[in-house]
Amino acid sequence: MIQINRPLLTRGKILTICAALFVLMMVSVVTAKVWAADSTSNASRSGKHILTVYDGGEQKGVLTDAATLGEALQQAGITLDKNDVTEPRLDEELVAANYDVNIYRARPVAVVDEGQLTKVMSPYRTAKQIAAQAELDLNDEDEVTIERSDDIVSDGAFEKLVIDRATEFTFVFYGKKSQSFTQAATVGEMLKEKDITPGPDDTLSVAADTPITPGMTVELWRNGKQTVTEEQVIKMPVEEIKDTNREPGYREVKTTGKDGKKNVTYEIEMRNGQEVARKEVASVTIEEPVKQVVIVGAKFNYTGGPLNEAQITALGMCESGMTATRNSGNGFYGAFQFMPSTWRSVAPAPYNGGMPHEAPLEAQKQAVQTLLSRSSIHTQFPGCARKMTAQGIL
Repeated sequence: MIQINRPLLTRGKILTICAALFVLMMVSVVTAKVWAADSTSNASRSGKHILTVYDGGEQKGVLTDAATLGEALQQAGITLDKNDVTEPRLDEELVAANYDVNIYRARPVAVVDEGQLTKVMSPYRTAKQIAAQAELDLNDEDEVTIERSDDIVSDGAFEKLVIDRATEFTFVFYGKKSQSFTQAATVGEMLKEKDITPGPDDTLSVAADTPITPGMTVELWRNGKQTVTEEQVIKMPVEEIKDTNREPGYREVKTTGKDGKKNVTYEIEMRNGQEVARKEVASVTIEEPVKQVVIVGAKFNYTGGPLNEAQITALGMCESGMTATRNSGNGFYGAFQFMPSTWRSVAPAPYNGGMPHEAPLEAQKQAVQTLLSRSSIHTQFPGCARKMTAQGIL
């Protein structure tokens, strides 16, 4: 039998081989870095930029001298849909030598919101981002999820965004009133959801097992005296300008007004969940109201009466010079110098609620005719009646 003796690798030889391999590896790394740095340096000196574009599952290198990312992608023949998103942005000015560019392609997403189905094109992957792009007004308590579509034909998309809206209700929490939202089924679950633990002396306005329904009011009170601040509306003042050339019923807003707001603080006393006393302790205006100016029709259709036109004109000239806005300062008003009490009894609507000199002349003439249909001119206007008789007008 022939025995062959093979040389054995000693520990020293193994270490020598490992060291040699490590040196070769480091030389390769340094060479690659030098090459990359040299390429970057050359690109920088030439005013060009190296872009590594990641588009879906594909990667593409682009050498460009474009000023912005959008121009660079256009030069490279990379087309984008208006709903696609890039990172960096398309208007990003290219100043560095190297860029990593991500393209997020938009795809159809079916949005199911309270049974209503709409479709959006979105490049985003998270539910919140898609909802924001679709300009959906979400509350913090609304639940938003992305699901695979079970019916691509009906949904028109492979994915659907499902919104589970929280129930809106009014919550009075120790006197502070607010519009709240919850996914809870009952009042007790709602309190747990909001990390509220009622104290031993607290009172709920409804039982804890009461189902939460849209628009309901839930109150949690602490017995005893406490302060409550409420936001209240300050009604805007309204000024009406009467236009005697417009028919009654005409109404035009000349200057739009706006209600104001104020915070009113009350000291209230609660007993067994019922308010037994309330006292206002402070009121602060947080937004001043704006006056609204309205043009209203005030044209009056004069129908005449016991006096003819010449006689009633003569009476008005005698009393005030036929000045409809006359305010004598002695308790008599208007063209025929009515007392307010007499005016209210004979003036046509809607002028019987105001003052004589504020009504149009035609309404004042009608009021005189009504008055004289009930009483003699010699009784109501004795001085002017004598003058008009002497002049042959009566």
